[in-house]
Amino acid sequence: MREIGLPHPRLPLPKLGQYDEPQAFLAWLREAIPMVDHLGIREMRWEGESLVWELALVPNLNDKGTGFGGALTAQTTLLGWCWITLWVRRRGHARDVVVAEASQRFLAPVTGDYRVVCAPESEQAPGLLTERLANRGRGRIGLTQRLWCGDTLCLEARGDYAVLPAA
Repeated sequence: MREIGLPHPRLPLPKLGQYDEPQAFLAWLREAIPMVDHLGIREMRWEGESLVWELALVPNLNDKGTGFGGALTAQTTLLGWCWITLWVRRRGHARDVVVAEASQRFLAPVTGDYRVVCAPESEQAPGLLTERLANRGRGRIGLTQRLWCGDTLCLEARGDYAVLPAA
């Protein structure tokens, strides 16, 4: 049971250069952030440099029988946090990550199970973040999240995520 004001223990880092096992990270995330258990996440996987969640709609329904905007917003923000957290961990760093800014644009109603795809805003962004972390010990990256219901793009989101200095 989580307690207010007490950080959750960190997950051990993977071997340098290796990805976290997605299901182990997702299990840890469910303990660290209790609401995750209620988001309907069915699968988490990497597709190249993109992190993908497959989600069920039923836990995220609104009063109209479509996707609840607040839940979808939470999911896109959290997926971005997961992307950068896993990216930093793969490089051997246990660092705190926070969302600094986030925005969403709703394009179509979510009417069935869906997937959210998160990737860097630009191909250069990971390299620039690597430089900032090496030179300043902290940095930011812009990530985009796209929510797809079948072939329909329903939501586009964007966030700036900050990697904080080592404690």
